[in-house]
Amino acid sequence: MGWLLLLVVLVGAMGLLIAGDATLFGLDWPDLAAAGFIGAFVIVITLSLAGSYRGRTLHAARDFLAWAAIALGLVAGYSFREEITQIAFRVRGELMPPGDAVSVETTTPGSQAVRIRKRRDGHFIANAKINGQAMSLLVDTGASTVVLREADAMRLGVDTRRLNYSVPVQTANGVTYAAHVRLTSIAVGSIQIQGVDALVAKPGALRENLLGMTFLSRLRSYEFSGEFLTLRT
Repeated sequence: MGWLLLLVVLVGAMGLLIAGDATLFGLDWPDLAAAGFIGAFVIVITLSLAGSYRGRTLHAARDFLAWAAIALGLVAGYSFREEITQIAFRVRGELMPPGDAVSVETTTPGSQAVRIRKRRDGHFIANAKINGQAMSLLVDTGASTVVLREADAMRLGVDTRRLNYSVPVQTANGVTYAAHVRLTSIAVGSIQIQGVDALVAKPGALRENLLGMTFLSRLRSYEFSGEFLTLRT
């Protein structure tokens, strides 16, 4: 009986396909034919399962409920995909170590946003890439420029022997002198700024590289909120 029903559905679908101008329930022939073939596929699967579960009603009911729960979970997950994405970003931000930039979803098309967690000493460190080289910088809104230690500048390929240390810089240890350089790029996570002016400090004058305003002022915004610093372009 089941196979006879399958044959009827297939013949009906083929008839609609050949007719070309049939309509039913407001659907034209391509939609009706597609529905017929899908119905035939469902019948084949149902017949196959009915044969494999013959005499095992409870087992069939248990499997049906399990698959129904999985299907419901997938539908619910798709329906709440935006909320789940936000939760995933938040959890990832909590688990990432301080300094690592975690991408944050934005509402502005084409914009980028990253979040950095505070270090235990209360400072924000950005694990960045300068000219493609990994480097850590202390976020310092009081520094007018990005400032690099001489050893790190050498890692970037800067010939420090030719630098002119003539720019006065105020540090915690007093006034020192630095040399001007121009960096090809600074990237913090997915945010990348091209052509950034910077200074190279004399050896021993700086304990940490500084991510100053020549980078921060090129952003659309930056915001300190509790344990996190958010950068946006």
